[in-house]
Amino acid sequence: MKLIDNINHKLGDELTKTIGKGSKLSIAAASFSIFAYEELKKQLQEIDELRFIFTSPTFLKEKIPKEKREFYIPQLNRERSLYGTEFEVRLRNELSQKAIARECAEWIRQRVRFKTNTTHDQMGGFIHIRQDEEVAYAPVNGFTTVDLGKEKGNQMF
Repeated sequence: MKLIDNINHKLGDELTKTIGKGSKLSIAAASFSIFAYEELKKQLQEIDELRFIFTSPTFLKEKIPKEKREFYIPQLNRERSLYGTEFEVRLRNELSQKAIARECAEWIRQRVRFKTNTTHDQMGGFIHIRQDEEVAYAPVNGFTTVDLGKEKGNQMF
């Protein structure tokens, strides 16, 4: 068993080695970022499919009447992380966001299925890769460049 701490051994480097042509990925994570897609674009273009489940309710229509409506920041933050988290500001400032978003959207249409955990039960994050052999990485918080170890975040390890 190898410890991936995103300091000495980075998750992004491991995924680069592990994901190959014809891989089938399953990811459960709190967020998805187009910049994480950009980091692994070469590998992700060769996969057969990706099944992604948001571990908390995300991109759902609110069923609360307007008069009782309150701001629900955690869900809004998860949805906004699609185009970069607070730690991916440097990447957003490169002004390549539109081109990356276009490429990512096309890839999503071809190979990705998104679902969300509609219960309020806890769900741990993971990445599972099916190929010649099966590999799993856990725990995984989000699918962002911070979680791949490519950008610095506020996590201890």
